[in-house]
Amino acid sequence: MNLYRLLLFLMPLFFSVLVFADGDEGEIARFTISGTISDSESGERLAGATIFVEEIKNGVMTNEYGFYSLSLVPGKYTLIVNYIGYNKETIKIDLTKDRRQNIKLQPSVNNLEAVEITAQSKNENVRSSEMSVVKMDIKTVNKIPAFMGEVDILKTIQLLPGVISGGEGSTGFSVRGGSTDQNLILMDEASVFNASHLMGFFSVFNNDAVKDLKLYKGDIPAAYGGRLSSLLDVRQKDGNNQKFGVTGGVGLISSRLMVEGPIVKEKASFIVAARRSYADIFLPLAKNKDLRNNTLYFYDMNLKVNADLNENNRVFASGYLGRDVFGVKNPFNGSSFGIDYGNNTFTLRWNHLFSQKLFSNVTLLRSDYSYNLNSDDDVQGFNWKSRMKNYSVRNDYGYYINPLNTLKFGIFGTFHHFYPGTINGMNESAINEIKIPESQAIEFGVYVENEQKITGQLSANYGIRYTVFSNLGASTVYNFDEIFELIDSTVYGKNKLYNSYAGFEPRASLTFLLNETSSIKASYSRTLQFVQLASNSTVGNPLSIWFPASPNVKPQYADQVAVGYFKNFKEGMFETSVEVFYKKMYNQIDFKDHAQLIMNPLLEGDLRFGWGQAYGLELFLRKNTGKLTGWISYTLSKSKRFFGDINDGKAYLSPFDKPHDFSTVLSYDISPRVNISGTWVYTSGSVATFPTGRFVYGNMVAPVYSDRNDYRLPDYHRLDLGVTIKEKPKPKRKWHHSWVFSIYNAYNRHNAYSISFEQDKDNPNETIAVKTYLFGVIPSVTFNFNF
Repeated sequence: MNLYRLLLFLMPLFFSVLVFADGDEGEIARFTISGTISDSESGERLAGATIFVEEIKNGVMTNEYGFYSLSLVPGKYTLIVNYIGYNKETIKIDLTKDRRQNIKLQPSVNNLEAVEITAQSKNENVRSSEMSVVKMDIKTVNKIPAFMGEVDILKTIQLLPGVISGGEGSTGFSVRGGSTDQNLILMDEASVFNASHLMGFFSVFNNDAVKDLKLYKGDIPAAYGGRLSSLLDVRQKDGNNQKFGVTGGVGLISSRLMVEGPIVKEKASFIVAARRSYADIFLPLAKNKDLRNNTLYFYDMNLKVNADLNENNRVFASGYLGRDVFGVKNPFNGSSFGIDYGNNTFTLRWNHLFSQKLFSNVTLLRSDYSYNLNSDDDVQGFNWKSRMKNYSVRNDYGYYINPLNTLKFGIFGTFHHFYPGTINGMNESAINEIKIPESQAIEFGVYVENEQKITGQLSANYGIRYTVFSNLGASTVYNFDEIFELIDSTVYGKNKLYNSYAGFEPRASLTFLLNETSSIKASYSRTLQFVQLASNSTVGNPLSIWFPASPNVKPQYADQVAVGYFKNFKEGMFETSVEVFYKKMYNQIDFKDHAQLIMNPLLEGDLRFGWGQAYGLELFLRKNTGKLTGWISYTLSKSKRFFGDINDGKAYLSPFDKPHDFSTVLSYDISPRVNISGTWVYTSGSVATFPTGRFVYGNMVAPVYSDRNDYRLPDYHRLDLGVTIKEKPKPKRKWHHSWVFSIYNAYNRHNAYSISFEQDKDNPNETIAVKTYLFGVIPSVTFNFNF
């Protein structure tokens, strides 16, 4: 039946391609100008560059690979090409036949301050049919004060409206009331299941290897799915195809090094980036002898190569490998306890031009996340392993019909393999082997969407996605009754399809231009999620387990609507936006009280199901040019959950509910050599369940708790400061360096990480609240260099 539905979906998809392809070609002859836009110094392709045709007052943007295509009637045209941070390029053409026009843009000497922003590019945020989307280049991220000297893109997006931090110092984040596992995080299109290092204090993204990032908070393209709340699309650099270069940095926590250069000049290039922390190097010097044999570090590596085979074919291969290692030595018996976890990803892509109007991308992907926990104790030694792997293939097309229509369509498929956990005894341990049954699933589907400029004022982006998810043996499924009591189990043989879900995901957005500098936008999207995370923490932890939809677990889905007003001022110097959103989430998952999440073969019996809603207002003001740049954001929101089996059936606040979230990010260039920056954040405190009374039972004093999430920790606020000092410029200098000084939590705010309740030692009849905080003032310094 799902295959039948898929075929029914494919027929109109290809029919629409044929209709659009014919269009008005029979009435008016058109020629196509197409090509790529790249950085003249490095050869990096520029995604999102604008090509504006002066004569028709219209244009296009380059796709993710820097490709553009325009079909125009014969004639003479003026093309104005723009990209923030680069000098404008004006090209005059006489279009009498199809032609290729590759364009190289020159980086501006004084960065953003010297860039001439034309009327076409400066208002792209107003004119674009996208909403609830923020794009950021790595230069902006690097100016923000860093936690312990480590610039981090995940901590940067937490400063945007609608994005809530998972906790103090954490890279976990919630988008518009969703949970942390409802965010799809991609690195060169490969899924990253755990994006954190050092228990969440740092992310897996090495800024030296990142080109740009794009966060979709609601208006997610039809090409992507699998998560309810957001898409974070991180693209790695391709590598300089003009000359060799080295970039690096030495900080208090870690050091990093990146090497890039041409394999064949202007045809092929590579990039290799590595990073490692080194707290373990200094542990042997600790005054406390018990710490000297401990281990604590992380490392990661990025690798990417690409080659232009000819003008119609380009190939890429990229990968990521990262690992965290913790080890503790028992000073009494010499035994060791350790944990290590990490991701590795691989991406292989082939760009192909079937014609100047039809662009194709074929991608093979692999994502792997695993963790190991072990102890070599003679009596209770064990080795615990868990893992999740994905293998994916997708074929995406872009058909550039004319300046008014760009059609995108494609197919995709993913094989999921879940290894929940295996424990084996070590040495003479009395622990017997415990193994949670593995499970597998396949996910496949198709999508189509069209970006259309309907009139001079009205544009739209509309599409639909159809996805099928099927569980695949070998697997053991436990069956539960209505009150979640175990009935029996069913064993399915290898490669047996035993359960399927399918659904459509329509997406649509509209933009109405009020004038050249302001617009009103609206969007609707439905999203489906077939895999989820078993975790009782808002910040996530490396021991959390991913598990699939199954006969006992229906897929989650959500409907979201948003309306916004966008306005620019001062020739594009200031961008402002106001957005309101409402999101309803179905088949939401929570856990019964005192649920066992780790190494539990009956985990699905501890799940509870309900629905949730989130709604809010987002305000955003950004200054793009001048010596002073930055943004101010504010979010007013509410996020609730409704479960019949939890909290006596009464609604309760979700763990990600923070009504007020305010961020200020400012950067000021005192001179070409000196930059100062600062961020100030204020959020409502996290929700909590506190004891409201107690009772005495025998010699025990037991607490009586409030309703779930009925209380809130104290409000959170923090100021971070940073100073960057570059070397004095000298003619023909090839070596460049800078010093970055930063202070995290400058006024030493002791923000509550948790609050616990204990009996007063002096008066056992009294209960006292004890606040735990993580960080006071943390100064740091980093030395950066490149040559």
